[in-house]
Amino acid sequence: MANRLAAETSPYLQQHAENPVDWYPWGPEALERARREDRPILLSIGYSACHWCHVMAHESFEDPAVAQVMNRLFVNVKVDREERPDLDQIYQSAHQMLAQRPGGWPLTMFLTPDGAPFFGGTYFPKQGRYGMPAFADLCERIAELWHERRADIGAQNEQVLQAFARTVPRAAAQPAELSPDVVRAMLDNLRANFDAALGGFGRAPKFPHPADLELSLRGGEKDMALVTLERMCEGGIYDQLGGGFCRYSVDAHWAIPHFEKMLYDNGPLLGLLADAWLVARAGLYARCAAETAAWLMREMQSPEGGYYSSLDADSEHEEGKFYVWGRDDVRSLLTADEYRAFARRYGLEGPPNFEGRHWHLRVAASLEPGDVALIEAARRKLFAAREKRVRPGRDEKVLVSWNALAIRGMAHAAQVFQQPEWLRSARRALDFIRGQMWRDGRLLATYKDGRAHLNAYLDDYAFLIAAQLELVQAEFSRADLEFATELADVLLAEFEDREAGGFYFTGTSHERLFHRPKPGQDQAMPAGNAIAAWSLGRLAALTGEARYARAAERTAALFYPQMRDYPAGWATMTIALTEQLAPPKLVVLRGRGEELVRWRDELAREYLPDTMVIALPDGMPGLPATLDKPRRAEAVNGWLCRGVMCLEPMSDLIQLKTACKEKS
Repeated sequence: MANRLAAETSPYLQQHAENPVDWYPWGPEALERARREDRPILLSIGYSACHWCHVMAHESFEDPAVAQVMNRLFVNVKVDREERPDLDQIYQSAHQMLAQRPGGWPLTMFLTPDGAPFFGGTYFPKQGRYGMPAFADLCERIAELWHERRADIGAQNEQVLQAFARTVPRAAAQPAELSPDVVRAMLDNLRANFDAALGGFGRAPKFPHPADLELSLRGGEKDMALVTLERMCEGGIYDQLGGGFCRYSVDAHWAIPHFEKMLYDNGPLLGLLADAWLVARAGLYARCAAETAAWLMREMQSPEGGYYSSLDADSEHEEGKFYVWGRDDVRSLLTADEYRAFARRYGLEGPPNFEGRHWHLRVAASLEPGDVALIEAARRKLFAAREKRVRPGRDEKVLVSWNALAIRGMAHAAQVFQQPEWLRSARRALDFIRGQMWRDGRLLATYKDGRAHLNAYLDDYAFLIAAQLELVQAEFSRADLEFATELADVLLAEFEDREAGGFYFTGTSHERLFHRPKPGQDQAMPAGNAIAAWSLGRLAALTGEARYARAAERTAALFYPQMRDYPAGWATMTIALTEQLAPPKLVVLRGRGEELVRWRDELAREYLPDTMVIALPDGMPGLPATLDKPRRAEAVNGWLCRGVMCLEPMSDLIQLKTACKEKS
């Protein structure tokens, strides 16, 4: 019989709907039962593409004997970390405090009936090994601890609450204290950890960290970004046949990935590839951008328009099975000349690189000019053959925050590479969110199977404003700008800390949880506070709205002391800080016809990371004063503004480009 998870929208929760475990989704029913029966809560957090989540489910949650122990001792709650990032943030932090080591997924936490964490871990095996206890035995010991050492648990909970309180910054810097020295310190920290030979930061496993690469490009440390992107595009973390990036590489060479593909990685990486191409004009970046955009549209965009969340690491219960090859399988699909060229290029001439018996494709040799056509023919044949395999599972829920990252990346790449199809894809996703996930002036966080629900989070609002800012530059629409201001107004009303500055992760109308985070450091995704500060500062430049500018300044000032004292993990906030130190430039183009479009497109093909370009036909009504520049005799005129100061209008595009590139 199906348990209570069967009615949930999350594919991850539905994967557990027929477990013998008496699972509850997080909510008042589970919490009330725990309080009524004075039982601890066993909280299990994961996501549908997670390999070790599947392992623990098959070993323990599908086993009737283990389930019987769980049902006897606990109220069991299953959470999708992608639908409930608020809970995941809180209990990952709690795990780190209690266990003194980083968490991960699956996350296994034991809570009091009020939600206070008192013990936790990640994956636990069914049978004890590697120094880890058997999961059922652990459950028995935790239950004994709950009944016999209640006072100790209460004392520990007070300490955990105090530790959580210390994570929320309170003492903001004064505006005069903000210094570019922090930007330099952040770049120096990245440089100290940069792998100059292989790209990336630190040792294996290696994650893409697009925010760090974006800061490197903006800050003049271009080699860190370009070398890393080149190694990634040539490595196995990149799907050499189908496009798109996996979540991380298990080795330092980017050769073998953890095979899950996440929307939240690929949107920012697409935008970053476009910027890398603007800087270096290398064909590799353009090709990977085109293939990644094609993958997003082909495999990750729903017929309704929204982008799906992820592809699983596993197919047919084996990690990577969809992606890896046998040498003979490749040879049988290709001509002799195609195989010779392809095998040399992608490493099939060497020993197997995956589990000792398969080959995962990565660029192993330079491209011979005479082999280009052969290799492209081989790639097409292998891709067609791979399409006939059993595909990895796809998590088809639509998340606002992840969609916003994809919309922003797709819209930016569309401008750079002049690809209207990509822009249409981004707009379809935005239209879906506005039509299905914007209700009564509020966002809903998740959608699947015709149902949108859950209060949206800081990331949803902040990321979507940033996406709107990219869309209005690609193709101006008053409706887009108005929607951005609506989102910003909700952001200020629901999430802003009016006393200390910055933004809480959950809104004032959200359920009360054990802790209310105010995150400023980047994790796998950019920090919501950082994107809020960046996007509100830019929205203020577009609209002249002082409330947005003040909120952006207060947010950067709040986190500045931590950035100054611990200059690591703050790449996105550092980018926001740079635009407090020197406001972003705004180029307003007014004119008529194709010439106006040409100017906009020409400027989009320049690397101007501190500049917004807005192209507005003469006579467009209803514009804010900051954009409502007068009609002039010339076909196009450009106003270059920074803060409240604007240069005289320019009717020469070369002159305008030069002015945009000047330091000020």
